[in-house]
Amino acid sequence: MTHPTGRRDDERAVQPAVPEDGRYVSDDEHLVREAERIAVAVGRMFPGLCEVVLHDLRRPDNAIRAIENNLSGRQVGDPATELGLRRIADPDYPGVIQNYSNRFPDGRPAKSTSIGIKNAEGRYVAALCLNLDVSTLSPLALTLAGLVATDVEHQGETLETLRDRTGRELRSAIDSFAAQRSSTPRGLNRDQKRELVRRLHREGFFETRSSAQLIADQLGISRATVYNYAK
Repeated sequence: MTHPTGRRDDERAVQPAVPEDGRYVSDDEHLVREAERIAVAVGRMFPGLCEVVLHDLRRPDNAIRAIENNLSGRQVGDPATELGLRRIADPDYPGVIQNYSNRFPDGRPAKSTSIGIKNAEGRYVAALCLNLDVSTLSPLALTLAGLVATDVEHQGETLETLRDRTGRELRSAIDSFAAQRSSTPRGLNRDQKRELVRRLHREGFFETRSSAQLIADQLGISRATVYNYAK
């Protein structure tokens, strides 16, 4: 059957864009804006305790759209984490990853949940991530064990790190060096730490300003000692 407009019943009508404040935005953008409101509201409900981050997965290189109650030191415009990249690559990747163990850049333990947001076509367009600082709960650990606990399913599995990609590469290089010597980074002896620092310097890991401090934190030494070892 043909309607007066000329459109047949079996033809799919084009969905109009969503009106907002007198302007029109795409359905995907409207979805991300609604998620942004949720991120801000949830973050402000748990000040100093739970970081809430909205990732715009349409723009992986500068995915962070909003970050409320910032605990990780990241900024709006920073790139997507590993989970975000996995969702971009695979629409069938789990929509919710619940209560997995994580860690902030300064070493504080975190409990995280990541919620993927799909559009009507089944593609991930955003992800809402909650990172709970469980270190502040340690005095109440006995009574709050259920809140602090992470799922056994993800125990021992590093799903993501809350630092930029350069920081992740540096941490991986340090961990690999220590593992080859059956040690942890802080457990290395002084000569091994000096050898590691010099290797990192040769491989260009000192190019960013934050690298020396990250190395110092990982090895349990001062930043001045890092520079001294690099000579």
